[in-house]
Amino acid sequence: MRYLVGIDNGGTFSKAAVFDEEGNQVSVASVPTETITPKPGYTERDMNELWRVNAEAVRTAISKSGVDSKDIAGVSFSGHGKGLYMVGADGEPVYNGILSTDARAWACIQKWYEDGTNKKVYEKTFQEILIMQPVALLAWLRDNEPQVLEKCRYIFSVNDYIRYRLTGEAYAEYTNFSSGNLVNLTTKQYDPELMKLFGLEICMDKLPPLRYSADICGYVTEEAAALTGLPAGIPAAAGMFDVDACGIASGLSSPEEMCMIAGTWSINEFISPKPITNGTVALNSMFCIPGYFLVEESSPTSAGNMEWFIRNLMSYEKAEAKENGRSVYDITNEWVASIEPQDSNVIFLPFLNGSNEHPLAKGTFVGLTAFHGKKHMLRAVYEGIVFSHVTHVRKLLANREKPKSIRLSGGAANSDVWVQIFADALQIPIDVTADKELGCLGACIAAGIAAGIYPDYPTAIAKTVQINKTVYPRPEYKDIYEKKYQTYRSVVDGLNGAWKHFEN
Repeated sequence: MRYLVGIDNGGTFSKAAVFDEEGNQVSVASVPTETITPKPGYTERDMNELWRVNAEAVRTAISKSGVDSKDIAGVSFSGHGKGLYMVGADGEPVYNGILSTDARAWACIQKWYEDGTNKKVYEKTFQEILIMQPVALLAWLRDNEPQVLEKCRYIFSVNDYIRYRLTGEAYAEYTNFSSGNLVNLTTKQYDPELMKLFGLEICMDKLPPLRYSADICGYVTEEAAALTGLPAGIPAAAGMFDVDACGIASGLSSPEEMCMIAGTWSINEFISPKPITNGTVALNSMFCIPGYFLVEESSPTSAGNMEWFIRNLMSYEKAEAKENGRSVYDITNEWVASIEPQDSNVIFLPFLNGSNEHPLAKGTFVGLTAFHGKKHMLRAVYEGIVFSHVTHVRKLLANREKPKSIRLSGGAANSDVWVQIFADALQIPIDVTADKELGCLGACIAAGIAAGIYPDYPTAIAKTVQINKTVYPRPEYKDIYEKKYQTYRSVVDGLNGAWKHFEN
């Protein structure tokens, strides 16, 4: 039996998992990554510490697996999109890594939309310019800390940086770079005219060579092998944006399917042989399967909001659950299930980490009275996160047929109560994939193709992907959730004129 290692860097954890070639998860290790917030709206991480954490996660996963490292055939990567990771000519970071929840570049976005740059960019990339994309962050550095760009040799995604530390070779991977407004989607290459539109000509020679997800981008060095426990000399595949990885690991391989990921980000997607160019969806990018585009609606408005609620408002319940050998998530599900949707009209806007509505929007509860308690607030959090997904999904469905079902992964997929709310609000069956680290599995599929274990993605998916259950919508809840969703939309629209007063 041959084994594969997938490394997944999200917003709060670095994970590594060992899978066998049948798609069975043998072991997983998760290590928290510290977020640095020097100012409101800034989210960064120490890149050297990030590498140490990744090495620890890989070393721990291999140790826990009991697998002989000589049987590990390859390694690859999944990671958050957007953000920015830069190294100098000496291979050392020139700035902290910047996460995809960073909002410092909002003024750059505002300027590009006011002067029409966004329309010219769209003709080349078929996507909106987002506040956390590399182009926005690079423009912010150009205007505020130009010495950083002068020192920079390579512009990386988080996957590219970890791969660089493993192999010593610098490459950029298509799914991440094409989702960051860095690639002309018609030519599938870097475009000097595109960089000129952003005023980023200085960055053109800092963009590494582009590679597809399953391409070999170097081999694990002796030094990296000593730190990680990986065997020296095994191939490192390019890897992919985590939305692609979770999509592949959920079985997303044809245009008929649709996928949602409810983690830190609300990710909603399908694939198409052609990008959607009518301006109705936020993002088109190159999918990990060559020949397809990923059509995506996303925002940092998903289950990360509930983690904030638990951390700040449920510390007592969390401690109590631990004492009783339970999970705090057992309590959250019980609380939400104890209140029928029609019995609470509290609305929560899940914008604690950013928004799909306004660059300055903030997390908000609306409709609280003295009658309401934490249980009502928590149900509003569950529903508000679902309603943000609904907004995205409806934009996607304007461009395609309604799918037979939607495949859901991410933290919310572990809650039967929450999955039922998704099904009821969308009135579409929800397929829940088997409980695995899907980002790591998607990375392992790419590693397996690079190592010659699988001939292609469809073969790998057929061998490794499992659907655990399907949750069906309840027709009697259709009107209830539609009314609540319209109230949610009214609150969002009503507050759009107020966010300019919340700049800091």
